[in-house]
Formats: sequence, structure tokens, C-alpha cells
Amino acid sequence: METLLELKDRLKSFYSKYEIYMMPVLKFVLAFTLFLVINKNIGFMEQLDSLPIIIILALLCSILPPNVTVLFGVLLTLAHLYALSKEVFLTGLILFLLLGLLYFRFAPKEGYLAALTPICFVFRIPYVMPLAEGLLYKPYALFSVACGTVVYYFLDGVKMNKATLSSVAEEDSATSKFAAALNQLIGNREMYLVLATFVLAMLLVYAIRQMNVDHAWSAAILVGILVEFSIIFAGYMFLGISGKTFSLILGSAVSTGIAFLLKFLFFHVDYVRTERVQFEDDEYYYYVKAVPKISVTQSKKQVKKFNSKTSKPDNRKKERITREQLAEDMDIDSELLK
Repeated sequence: METLLELKDRLKSFYSKYEIYMMPVLKFVLAFTLFLVINKNIGFMEQLDSLPIIIILALLCSILPPNVTVLFGVLLTLAHLYALSKEVFLTGLILFLLLGLLYFRFAPKEGYLAALTPICFVFRIPYVMPLAEGLLYKPYALFSVACGTVVYYFLDGVKMNKATLSSVAEEDSATSKFAAALNQLIGNREMYLVLATFVLAMLLVYAIRQMNVDHAWSAAILVGILVEFSIIFAGYMFLGISGKTFSLILGSAVSTGIAFLLKFLFFHVDYVRTERVQFEDDEYYYYVKAVPKISVTQSKKQVKKFNSKTSKPDNRKKERITREQLAEDMDIDSELLK
């Protein structure tokens, strides 16, 4: 544990020292991953399904605000939807406009969460988002995760039914095409199940970690993941969705590990040394509970070099000075060091 604490302190020190360089790198990685996921899953427009284009967009995002990454992701997605079908494009455009109003009204500064949510869905660990959000953010951040969840399920439905959506006969009415595209979102019962579960889990995690009890963060993580797993598992059985149990178990386990890693990085305290203080002024009594953080003080080792007796004549003066200084520091006779 001591080694991990030292590593944590070194990472924090390194990030604080090089934050001006680290932030663009992290923003580039996030944007590159998001654009790559979009192209690999709904890459209907071949002109945009190109690695150089992704790199250029990610480089622009690395020096611009986080919301620009979300904006570029939306534009890239709409371009791919337009290549598939105009009706799907129109449905996606309306969806993004509605979600944009919701996002910029309640959580305009949480662009990272909106971008990370679809990525976590692709890697089968979306259950970590409500946990991380409840541990590190305010409740309004759930709107970012909700927007990312809705977008993922809409695009996943389009991907799974792209043959049907692209092969609708030209003689069919535009209304029928639009209804077919809209049904990929409105008719997705799994999306409603996951969305409601995420909102409930996030609120529970936030409420528990705010409690004045020992190990509140650990309890919040365990309660949150159990609520997510139980509700989604029961919902899959009720809706007749099969083939996702193993992914649910593995994703929940990995999400729990990531959540405890976040706890170690951002809230690692020693409850054994908890102190409670009571004092008063003219108007109030104050009851303070102080829980110290766990940290390791890195010792700095100093190495002194001594010249050997075989020193060259021109170094004897330096040797004598070094011996005298050492004798003075040790409070002994310099003759003893010969």
C-alpha cells in the first residue's frame, strides 16, 4: 500500500507540474477515441472513415474547449447518417437538437461525460459512468450521461438495422421512412430500462457519499453497482432480452474496480485517526469531524562523497576542507578521520 501511495503522490506531482501539456494530450486521446468509435460503428460515409481526418479533428479538439469535441462528434455522426438515409439524418438531427437544448441548459460544462458515455458503452463498461458521476460530480451532471446513453442506443439501433433503413424502396412515402428511423429510438425498451437505472444509481451514489458516516464512498460504490446489476438483470428477464448476462456481470465487475480506483485517487482517507472537534461562538455551536488523508512523505536521501587517501596533490586542499567540514558537522576531532 505504501508503494501505491508513493506512486499516487508522484502522479499528482507530475500532473501538477506538467498540466499545461497533459491536458491537450488527454483531450486528444478522448477526441480520437470518440471519433474512431463513431467511424468503426456507423462509418457509412467512406470519405470520413479515414484515419488522417480523425487525427486532424482530434488535434483541433486538443486545443479547444471540451464542448467542441462533442460538437465535432455530432457533426461526424450526422454526416454518416446522411450517407445512410435522409430520413435517418433528419431523425438524428431532431434528436441532437433536443438533447443539445437539454445538455446546454443543465450541464454545459460536462462535455467529457457526454463524450465518455458512448465510449464506455462500446467497451461494455457503461455502468461505471453513474458511479463516477455520483462520486465526483453534482447531480445535474446526470444530464450529460443521459444524453450520451440516448445517443448510443439510437446509433446502435441504426447500426443493427442499417440494411432495413437503407433498402427502403424509393416509391415508399417519406413518412414511412421517417417512422422506421424514429422507431429505432422510441421503440427501444432497453434504452428506457438502462436510462432509468443509471439515473437512480447516480442519485443513490451521490446521496450516500454525502453522508457523515465512515466509508461512505465505499458503501456508495457497492450500493450503486448492486442497484444497477439487479435492476438491469431483472429488466432483461422481464423484457426477454437474452445473451447479455455475461456482458452485464463482467462489465459490472470492471466498473466496480474502476470506481474503487477513483476512490483511491480522489478520496483515500484514514478513518482510524478521525478527530471530532466542538467549539462555539456567540451565536452557534460547531461540531466538526476531521478525517485525515492518507499520504506518504517521501524521504530525500543525501549522499556525500569522500576523497580517498590516494588523492592527487592538487586535491589535498579540497580533501582537508572536506574532512574539517565533516568533523565540524559530526562534532568530533578531525584527526580521527585520517
